[in-house]
Amino acid sequence: MDVKTLTDRISVGPQIAPSDVADLKAKGFRSIIVNRPDGESADQPGYAEIEAAARAEGLETRHIPIEAGKVSDDDVMAFKTALREMPSPIYAHCRSGTRSATLWALSEAGERPMPEILAKGQAAGFDLNGVARRIANGGRVPTDPGEAKYDVVIVGGGAAGISTAASLKSRRPSLSIAVVEPAEVHYYQPGWTMVGAGIFTADQTAKTMGALIPKDVTWIKGAVAAFEPENNAVVLEGCRVVTYDRLVVCPGLKLDWNAVEGLSETLGRNGVTSNYRYDLAPYTWQLVQEMRDGTAVFTQPPMPIKCAGAPQKAMYLSADHWHRKGRLKDIDIHFANAGGVLFGVKEYVPALMDYVRKYDASLDFFHNLIAVDGPAKTATFKVSKEGEKATTREIAFDMLHVCPPQTAPDFIRVSGLADAAGWVDVDQHTLRHKTYDNIWSLGDVMNAPNAKTAAAARKQAPTVAENIVADIKGGSAVAAYDGYGSCPLTVERGKIVLAEFGYGGTLKPSFPKWVLDGSKPTRLAWLLKAQVLPPIYWQGMLKGHEWLAAPGLATQDAPTERA
Repeated sequence: MDVKTLTDRISVGPQIAPSDVADLKAKGFRSIIVNRPDGESADQPGYAEIEAAARAEGLETRHIPIEAGKVSDDDVMAFKTALREMPSPIYAHCRSGTRSATLWALSEAGERPMPEILAKGQAAGFDLNGVARRIANGGRVPTDPGEAKYDVVIVGGGAAGISTAASLKSRRPSLSIAVVEPAEVHYYQPGWTMVGAGIFTADQTAKTMGALIPKDVTWIKGAVAAFEPENNAVVLEGCRVVTYDRLVVCPGLKLDWNAVEGLSETLGRNGVTSNYRYDLAPYTWQLVQEMRDGTAVFTQPPMPIKCAGAPQKAMYLSADHWHRKGRLKDIDIHFANAGGVLFGVKEYVPALMDYVRKYDASLDFFHNLIAVDGPAKTATFKVSKEGEKATTREIAFDMLHVCPPQTAPDFIRVSGLADAAGWVDVDQHTLRHKTYDNIWSLGDVMNAPNAKTAAAARKQAPTVAENIVADIKGGSAVAAYDGYGSCPLTVERGKIVLAEFGYGGTLKPSFPKWVLDGSKPTRLAWLLKAQVLPPIYWQGMLKGHEWLAAPGLATQDAPTERA
């Protein structure tokens, strides 16, 4: 008997025989829902037989027969009522379990977030994306889908999304483009490290979304609930549907604060902070200024994360302040890194190690933060060294700067666009989806093995725009992304190690070494970070000006028209 658990209250599965009822009771089930009409197949026991066997075992039953592919709103309500009234746990079945899983999913609409419903179905072996529109409509059959159609739909209004919209408009002004983004505010997230060091103010890193959406691009203010790539459709919360000729997926990633026990409850107090949130970066600076002695812990979770250098940037700039104030000798600094190296590109490590020694910081490798007790000011780490049994270690702190674990957004992970790890599955050079050839993805959400940085998105957006225009013309991809990413490592106030690299850790400096040697801390790199890059971001990248971002060529041949 193939029992598939959806929740503690309900499991589903294939047709059972009367002889299976005793086994269900032995497994702890107290009720049975039959969702298969009698007489659907010649080898099928009737409901009366199942009911009699269940009565003999003291189990309740209910018959809610569903014809394949025909789940009505009344059926959903009947199933929901049964779940509420019958003793649990409940086993619901049809021929394969799919109809029962579908009824459960629709009955949960409005009670659980759609990604959670789809994920539970997926975990049990059911792809429920086909009923996503109904889930978004509260489980009811949509009567007015309200579809809007665009040449290009872009999911995400962050750096990648707005840059791509602007780059497309600069190439093809006539394109109808929509950006789907629920947020009212757009943030320059690379600036939050500087906010946490008192160099920028938080308001310098924020602008209203409406002011940044390119001219003649439609802003659809809404959240994506699901994708229907076979129908060229995106389903929004509330069951609005947007259709497209071509889709660009770049919603960023999810900061999973709840993955660390106790963290969410203590963020912003008890000395616990993070530069990964707009409202907390000022608190980082407050803690740095107030700290006179004690222990400061800076954490980095397992990869992938966005801006992999940001956790140690916070450490360097904090330590630099304490050094300048003469307090460093009284502060014990720990960099607790879930990985086993300081930085993934070896050419930059010597310069960084000079600063680790200067600030007398302890490098605690293979330390993954798993719990925080804010009032007690203790952080618990799982220590997993290769070839050794995992242990736990507790570190008391006065200041704790946390970089949270990060995943693809839930609605991406449960979609048909994702790979096994949950990231959008693309060709790493053309950034085109490996299955759906009218879908592209860029930014933090896709699975190319590059650093997840704004600098990467600056290079990716022209690549995607160029290849979409080539596709519209009927040609093959003409642009290739080389994995470029940049991480300006702020090792002290006034100096930066400017790490620039591509796929495989290949160095990709933007300037000749005699102008700027990225492997050494320089004042020029600091000026770029503090004074040049913000206006390039706001006035260049988001406006479609591709300064130092021309896409590489995928082929020397011009695109050819398709027959």
